Amino acid sequence: MRGGWVYILTNKPNGILYIGVTSDLPRRIGEHRAGIVAGFTQRYSLRRLVYIERHDSIEAAIVREKALKTWNRAWKVRLIHRDNPSWDDLFDTLMQ
Repeated sequence: MRGGWVYILTNKPNGILYIGVTSDLPRRIGEHRAGIVAGFTQRYSLRRLVYIERHDSIEAAIVREKALKTWNRAWKVRLIHRDNPSWDDLFDTLMQ
């Protein structure tokens, strides 16, 4: 399936947020969860997938990721609450 994904990871409800983009969401989240992606997500144990957004192209996903990264924290939290008010880990839904 072509296209791109924007995703938000956290370590706990209302915890640290990380916004990323990928063309292969299950693979990328698996890498984060395994701790093999060095950097911010590994340092802060960000493994809970709380928000996902699919786009028709990776270019559109990158544009959206950059826009979300400029948002203040309250806006990002509201975005998560809109679709996932209990901050459930959405990783298992990727495998269905």
